[in-house]
Amino acid sequence: MANSIKRHIPNSITSCNLMSGCVAVYNAFLGCYETAFLFIIIGAVFDFFDGMSARLLGVSSPIGKELDSLADCVTFGVAPSAMIFTFLDTAIYPPSVGIIGTFIPYVAFVMAAFSALRLAKFNLDERQTTSFIGLPTPANALFWASLIVGGGSVLSSSPWAVAAVVLMVFVSSLVLVAEIPMFALKFKTWGWSGNEVKYIFIVTCVPMLLLLGMSGFAAVIAWYVALSVFTSRRKA
Repeated sequence: MANSIKRHIPNSITSCNLMSGCVAVYNAFLGCYETAFLFIIIGAVFDFFDGMSARLLGVSSPIGKELDSLADCVTFGVAPSAMIFTFLDTAIYPPSVGIIGTFIPYVAFVMAAFSALRLAKFNLDERQTTSFIGLPTPANALFWASLIVGGGSVLSSSPWAVAAVVLMVFVSSLVLVAEIPMFALKFKTWGWSGNEVKYIFIVTCVPMLLLLGMSGFAAVIAWYVALSVFTSRRKA
């Protein structure tokens, strides 16, 4: 009986991630960006603990891996895409755009498709056991949710907001699947040697979050990508 319960713990946590993603999607379509952002963060917490619990309990399974990808696709792919869609759908378009403005918001779901592709590649790529190739979907989701919640008012006041967001959707979609090595915050030892980049990243993130508030997560993810690119080029 105990073994049966233990076997289902990781999948139950993953299911909580999926449910958090569904709540985030619902609130995103309603324009409740803060609530959507909150449930993306909650989903990320569940996503962290489902893999950890599977390893600690020694009960990882193929179905758990598939369920995890499905949950991540909803929470970190569809949910931020829904936030972008609602933002673009409520934006004010100049008359010259015409009927094209009706279709522009649907560009947001390009990112959902690329998030699914990123997750599929991750499941098959044996190079990503200790680091990542391309931007992880949780990081991408936090970037967009933070940007819309913390910087939505600034974006809305700019006449170039729609063009900027659409361009960023395509850029972030490509970064998800790009062959760019990105470090993971996994420590084998706690010493400085070999962990320099990780410690620099953690220390520099603190003032960003304190000074920028809700927009801080977007700044942190942008810094993460820049630092990963710089580190990979330096090694090359």
